[in-house]
Amino acid sequence: MFWFRKKRIYLDYASATPPLTEALRAFRYASSLCGNPSSIHTEGVVAQTALSKARSNIARLLGVKAREVVFTSGATEANNLAILGCAKALEARGVNLAKTHWVVSAIEHPSVLQCFEDIKKRGGAVSYMEPDAHGVIHESEVRKALTKETVFVSVGWANHEIGVVQPLSRVARVIREHERKHESRIIFHSDAGQAPLYLSPQLNTLGVDCMTFDAGKLYAPRGIGMLVGKRNHRDGAPMFAPLILGGGQEFGIRAGTENVALASAFSVAFGIISAERESEARRLVVLRDTLAKEIATRIPNSVRNGDARHTLPHLFNISIPHIQSEYLVLQMDQAGIALATKSACKESAQYSHVVAALGGEEWRARTSLRFSLGMNTTARDIERVIEIFVRLL
Repeated sequence: MFWFRKKRIYLDYASATPPLTEALRAFRYASSLCGNPSSIHTEGVVAQTALSKARSNIARLLGVKAREVVFTSGATEANNLAILGCAKALEARGVNLAKTHWVVSAIEHPSVLQCFEDIKKRGGAVSYMEPDAHGVIHESEVRKALTKETVFVSVGWANHEIGVVQPLSRVARVIREHERKHESRIIFHSDAGQAPLYLSPQLNTLGVDCMTFDAGKLYAPRGIGMLVGKRNHRDGAPMFAPLILGGGQEFGIRAGTENVALASAFSVAFGIISAERESEARRLVVLRDTLAKEIATRIPNSVRNGDARHTLPHLFNISIPHIQSEYLVLQMDQAGIALATKSACKESAQYSHVVAALGGEEWRARTSLRFSLGMNTTARDIERVIEIFVRLL
């Protein structure tokens, strides 16, 4: 199924997934199409047909319209387009950002949090919702954060470090109640991350207006992502304005010649993970729980970060006192095992802002370790990981 087989044990699927063989095959075929999908000649029409097929296939699996799928270069760009594109659209309508209020959970990915830092620089007021000790954002926290001036709320579907799944539909209910009470309009955005691997991403059921996806976390080649969902408010006003200007591709939301090969590969991978979602989740829960149980037994002073009951089936995050987590990761790497400390997209940080937000002892944020399993992980792999991990400690 994969293009390679390594003797090493890879347990960092939360950072990046190896592309499926089927996705690479689709990529190679679409790469041979020489036409620009915006051209009207035969070669261009063939490329546009391939792009439209990829978009329609993904839209069907998400339960949205094809024109609600906007391809980007990845989740970072998609998050920027959702958040900063909303700010730009508001300004285009004459709204003063200094009179707007924005809400985000404190445990989001850096590509989300940095956008809200930019909103603050532009004059917007930003409120950060804190999770409970298990990493869950409760409706009461959402209700407390909302004001009459709130225009945007962002809550990630499942956390990228601790894997805790957020109750998006309940959060959406609070937001809609607030809208009706104050006759306001609020965009509800969610960064999906790797959640679609194990949870059905039906936007209408979840109650979100828009959601961002990254192919590199969903067994497709890296370099493409999506902003999916509504592009207009109920009154017809645009939700987003383009951040990249040019030829008006992607329905005028994201300029630049589309990467047909990556879109085709993404579509194929998305179809496979959707078909295997339930069976793969059941398989990984067993392996993940075996790993968690053995580590808790053999390393009794370790602390699990996140709610074990509402966590993605492939992810396990712990903190261990009196260790240097990065040094331990390097030792594991030398032993042929790849795992992580925190988000790979926050290289300069000396601690996990996600684990710090959970409260508890200060050392937990500095010593966190993330194990994330995937399609290639076997029971024998888990046995070897436990043996080497405990020996190194």
